[in-house]
Amino acid sequence: MDQMAPLCIFLPSEEATTALGAWFAKRAQIGDTLLLSGPIGAGKSHFARAFIRARLGRAEDVPSPSFTLVQTYQADVEIWHSDLYRLSHPDEVLELGLEEAFSTAICLVEWPDRLGKFVPKQAIWIGFASKAEGRMAEIRFTDRGALRADLVEDWVR
Repeated sequence: MDQMAPLCIFLPSEEATTALGAWFAKRAQIGDTLLLSGPIGAGKSHFARAFIRARLGRAEDVPSPSFTLVQTYQADVEIWHSDLYRLSHPDEVLELGLEEAFSTAICLVEWPDRLGKFVPKQAIWIGFASKAEGRMAEIRFTDRGALRADLVEDWVR
């Protein structure tokens, strides 16, 4: 399926980024992969922490997987949070088990450019960039048209 037009959402505060993470957490399904891109400090990890805590339904310590590369959480479904910044070659994705997790869990992937040919075809891309006192999230879907429509209804003004 061709990619749908991207949605741009201004997030004026950390609370808004938390709310967006929680919004996605309530709607994500097994097999969903959210690819989180942007420079260091743009909000990728903040979004992932908010997503994981909302899906778990509790305040949980959610460390950055910068050094472990992958952290997993058991909610109603398994959640994989990965930070691929330190990967030197896309084939290392196989060693992490991510390729299988893309179909059996919900995956949040920071630095998705490191995936190379292993990018899931139906992934949801969320790019973060600083803007004014907040950040801008550009969200691209290749599937899940109903989810995109819900996002437009709830967030795009």
